[in-house]
Amino acid sequence: FSLFSLSRSLVGGVTSMDDFLIKFFPNVYEHKSFHSQDEDYCKYNSQVLTAFTSSLYLSGLTFTYLASYTTQRRGRRFSILIGGLSFLIGATLNATAMNLAMLILGRIMLGVGIGFSNQAVPLYLSEMAPPRLRGALNMMFQLTTTLGILVANLVNYGTQHLHPWGWRLSLGLAAFPAALMTLGGIYLPETPNSLVERGHFEEGRATLQKIRGTEMVDAEFEDLIEASTRANAVKHPFRNIFKHKNRPQLVMAILLPAFQQLTGINTILFYAPVIFQSLGFGANAALYSSVVTGAVICGATLVSISFVDRLGRKFFFVEGGAQMFVCQIALSVLLKVYFGGDKVLSSSVAIAVVTLI
Repeated sequence: FSLFSLSRSLVGGVTSMDDFLIKFFPNVYEHKSFHSQDEDYCKYNSQVLTAFTSSLYLSGLTFTYLASYTTQRRGRRFSILIGGLSFLIGATLNATAMNLAMLILGRIMLGVGIGFSNQAVPLYLSEMAPPRLRGALNMMFQLTTTLGILVANLVNYGTQHLHPWGWRLSLGLAAFPAALMTLGGIYLPETPNSLVERGHFEEGRATLQKIRGTEMVDAEFEDLIEASTRANAVKHPFRNIFKHKNRPQLVMAILLPAFQQLTGINTILFYAPVIFQSLGFGANAALYSSVVTGAVICGATLVSISFVDRLGRKFFFVEGGAQMFVCQIALSVLLKVYFGGDKVLSSSVAIAVVTLI
């Protein structure tokens, strides 16, 4: 499972568990439980809680730059190993946390792991995959991301009943895939591309023969050498990106992922259990609704894998964007009309809310 989606969704559910809030954020627990009648949308308003959740993203963003340098100079496998070890340390610290400092430090270490693994793993998959399977294997990475969300929601749904230590089990279970990735970093071979880039030509050829299952790799190996030679011959590559002829690709490379994040859907998914509880759902119903949401994400990913080559990438940009636009506007209107003050969501409106999300 994707370590990023797993850790993100695990914490999103854990922050809705009363046992966790009582131990680390008692003010938030008291506010949401006893003083929130007039603040329906601010039940989890806490700068400290926000610092805890956002520390992962800040450290991940920071260490992505170091990971890029390490992946290029030391290889993809080395970065995967660092990512796995960092994530293992972070999950252990979170599961055994006795105070807020341990909790935030563990979260920072998770961010370090995500910065390295999210940078190196997709690249490793692309370089190891046969050309005819490269697209499918990269989309499998997206599938593991959605599976991580679903598994995290299922884990939280089960551990919420284990008082008062269920949250520890949720956070600690993230160490299992981290341990597997660490073992992979030890035993998996380096990619031929990385070996060629760093001048290890014979080792690169031997690795290519091994992963292709044949000694007839001359054509592909020559392509690797030629691509590496051309890349190394480019002077000032980052300056070239800003040339007029490359501007359309530069604009798309920045704006497409930026707008995908700015839709806010990741925030909705991350805080889904908290959002559902703020809307009046019970703890059980909030986590159950998050499980349903995670299952839908997995189903949608399988649909996109099945049809993306037939319908094209642009179709899914337009369809996905339009669907999110309509659903988020409808959700906002619904909550404005039927929620707030002394209003309580009816069962039909609650179902509609979950359906729109």
